[in-house]
Amino acid sequence: MCFVATARTNPRYVQGTVPPLGYYEPIAVTAGEAEQGWKLSKLLERRLGVSRKLLSRLKLTEQGLMINGKRAYSGDPVAAGDVCEIRMEQERSEDILAQPLPLNIVYEDRWLLLLNKPSGTVVHPTHGHYTGTLANAAVHHWQEQGQNVRFRPVHRLDEDTSGLVLIAKNPYVHQQLSEQHGDGRIRKGYLAYAYGAPAIAEGRVDAPIDRDPAAPHYRIVTPIGYPSATRYEKVETYAGGTACKLRLRLETGRTHQIRVHMGWIGCSLIGDRMYGPGVDGTGCEAWEQAAGRQALHAERLSFHHPMTGEEMSFSAALPPELKELEKLLQAWQPDEPVNRAL
Repeated sequence: MCFVATARTNPRYVQGTVPPLGYYEPIAVTAGEAEQGWKLSKLLERRLGVSRKLLSRLKLTEQGLMINGKRAYSGDPVAAGDVCEIRMEQERSEDILAQPLPLNIVYEDRWLLLLNKPSGTVVHPTHGHYTGTLANAAVHHWQEQGQNVRFRPVHRLDEDTSGLVLIAKNPYVHQQLSEQHGDGRIRKGYLAYAYGAPAIAEGRVDAPIDRDPAAPHYRIVTPIGYPSATRYEKVETYAGGTACKLRLRLETGRTHQIRVHMGWIGCSLIGDRMYGPGVDGTGCEAWEQAAGRQALHAERLSFHHPMTGEEMSFSAALPPELKELEKLLQAWQPDEPVNRAL
């Protein structure tokens, strides 16, 4: 099968073309009258949004660029009616150990994979976390399905944050989704449980974030930091305003952004061992234990499918530990003392 795009936002499938051995399904576009004489590189950039980086990779492979079924070069002129294809070599994450671990698949097709990550799981192997990651589980899943796919996360979540993670299954899809992520077209919604409650029901936190010079793994609000903005909505308050439930949306994607911004406005997340009250023993023991980790969940994700143009929206239910925390908070009476002895 070959994926044929008549325009970037109006593609259609055409049966009958078999992907060459060792390549993913070709992605093709037919040149129009207005594109007569264009260089192939210009056509692919304008019609498919192929980046220069990806184009450079395609030029190095035997069948990376094709016109009417024959090998072509980026500088070749195209004629009206020419079928111009990009073909990407299949890849595998050879450096990631496949492990038969639980994998909560929310959605999958041959272009992308959407997972619901549990708390306590790292997205990608790093120093000290070579196994037991989301990547180890995904690689095993693909091997079981007979798919040659490299693990390409479009974004990541902190180890102790649960929720939706989007993964691309080839370089072109990764490029397209990364562009959506970079310019804000991928919309991510979070739920959080925090100490205190914002005075304003809905608001926007606009405060630059950067590394703490004294502790590089730690992020702080600083005037010389990178622009960072988070929108919040107060959904519910508990225990006479001692805690609250928040719905949040990122406008930027800095490391630990929600945790830093909420702490900065006096609403540190319950269970946050790095930025929350539990760090210095001033949090509520019962709430901290119920959460067991930072009470943050990536609940919603929406994006445009890079191959069909369809707007797709997904949600992930609260995990059990946050459901238990919410029940505890809802049952906490306003005059009930908050135990702050950790």
